[in-house]
Amino acid sequence: MSRVVFCQRLQKEADGLDFQLYPGELGKRIYDNISKEAWADWQKKQTMLINENKLNMMEPTARQFLEQSMSAYLFDGVEPTIEGYVPPEK
Repeated sequence: MSRVVFCQRLQKEADGLDFQLYPGELGKRIYDNISKEAWADWQKKQTMLINENKLNMMEPTARQFLEQSMSAYLFDGVEPTIEGYVPPEK
């Protein structure tokens, strides 16, 4: 049986993550408050951000940028700015 969480991103009850996917305090917060669906949506955005901005994930500044974008997307509802991308209408 799946864990159910109230997803802060989607603002509804949904299946929670199976385990903590990100380290530290932020990872715990994501595990407790973000659904599988919202996490999958973030992973798509993350891939686009890495590719569009040509981020080198070995650089601390790139990781910090991505972590800030992730937190803003998942908890504050801030869509990342990706040049040329228009989110689909709901």
